[in-house]
Amino acid sequence: MIAANHQRTALSLTPAQLAGQADDLLTQGFRVALVAGHDDRDHTGTGGGGLRAVYLFTAPRPDRRVELHVRLDPTRPEVPSLAALSFPAGRFEREMRDLFGIIPVQHPLPRRLVRHFHWPTGWYPMLADAGPPPVFGEPDGPYPFRTVEGPGVYEIPVGPVHAGMIGPGHFRFSVVGETILNLKARLWFTHRGVEKLFQHRHPRDAVELAERISGDTTVGHTWAFCQAVEEALGLHLPPDTARLRGVLLELERIYNHVTDLGALCNDVGHGILNTHAQRIREQLLRINDQVTGHRLLRGAIHPGTAHLAALPDPTTLAGIGSDIAEIVNLALDHSVVLDRFTGTAVLTRTQATDLGTLGYVARASGLVTDARHDHPALPDPWTRTRHTHTRGDVLARFVVRAEEISASLALITSLVEVLDGRLTATAPARPADNPPDRGARSGVGIVEGWRGAVTHRVELAPDGRLTRVKIVDPSFFNWPALPVALSDTIVPDFPLTNKSFNLSYPGNDL
Repeated sequence: MIAANHQRTALSLTPAQLAGQADDLLTQGFRVALVAGHDDRDHTGTGGGGLRAVYLFTAPRPDRRVELHVRLDPTRPEVPSLAALSFPAGRFEREMRDLFGIIPVQHPLPRRLVRHFHWPTGWYPMLADAGPPPVFGEPDGPYPFRTVEGPGVYEIPVGPVHAGMIGPGHFRFSVVGETILNLKARLWFTHRGVEKLFQHRHPRDAVELAERISGDTTVGHTWAFCQAVEEALGLHLPPDTARLRGVLLELERIYNHVTDLGALCNDVGHGILNTHAQRIREQLLRINDQVTGHRLLRGAIHPGTAHLAALPDPTTLAGIGSDIAEIVNLALDHSVVLDRFTGTAVLTRTQATDLGTLGYVARASGLVTDARHDHPALPDPWTRTRHTHTRGDVLARFVVRAEEISASLALITSLVEVLDGRLTATAPARPADNPPDRGARSGVGIVEGWRGAVTHRVELAPDGRLTRVKIVDPSFFNWPALPVALSDTIVPDFPLTNKSFNLSYPGNDL
């Protein structure tokens, strides 16, 4: 059996102590993984507890997680802003203000982030007594887009409704000629209340919701959710549970990466490579269906267990890997493709660090970050991939993802070999007289989804039902990097750059 191989501590602080403690953690190399508002009252808005803010900081080597819990004045729920210390913290604070009414004092950019302009003043949907969504209120004024003025400057509005089946997002370009001076991405057009939908459900009944947080990240979100629940319950898992989940996680990574490799080729006019990439994607989706009974890998992961219908055939995957390598080589040997990719939409290492980027976006800019290594869930040693392109341009994001496909294929092969045909692994039930040793039953799950680290934090009531689930998709961290990379890039390169990031609307717009 394997237990959590990390150290998690929780500290209770006053608002006045928050900034100093956060600064110490950041100085030690921790990063802000999430900030969550909590309303510990019951659904009538009464009962003990009141409002609370939870800050999760994580660090690798060794895997450490530190939580800062701040109880708030019920008459003036305020916290000192950490935006000057951490850019991601500042965005979490704006989200918390829009959903809970918790005010980040002295925030340098105190404008709404999630809040829709038609929400009635004073309505915060995550509060216990918020009630059902009210009728539209008076518009809260136009969104304060940054205005860029000067000779020849004009604006190009794109969205929020787009062609195809992607989510809604508004992009406001300020342009001279074809050169982008400024881009503002306005998201959160479909706030779905996902985190509130988890409340009062038993974890086993919430898995289907976790699978649908972002449809292309079924495994990443479901594993992170189950990992958090398992920690809260004190479950010790058989090693094969993680191995089975690991097979699914890498299958999810491969089919998403190959789809985007083809789409990137298509965006620069090499449509035949996209056609072959989509052919391979279909092969991978059929393998997903054979392995789990669902093309998007749903139904195989539950708290304390994992079950596959079949293991993928390494020989078949090796053939697919050869096909993918041929597509990549044809793309990089084509002068037009290489020219369009090289030097386009550069996100520097410094920018990627300051913005807190994750996943292949961060790795393509030279950051060494990967939850599979930094917060390992597999019982077997895993060697981090050494990437050959880290200049932060479209080419680097293309090559990093191609190299990750090769690494994923190798990892699946090794996991299948160790599993040796075993399709199920389940943790024994935790004895009733052996509860977790922390007062409040809570847990954290961190999984390297295909876009980057997916983080879930859960809290359970004494009867085992969920009282709070905080979800962080890597897109929340990476969306701000897209406008930065596009600065001084030309408008025709926006679709290409956007696809090289390929961020999730639903994973962001919870």
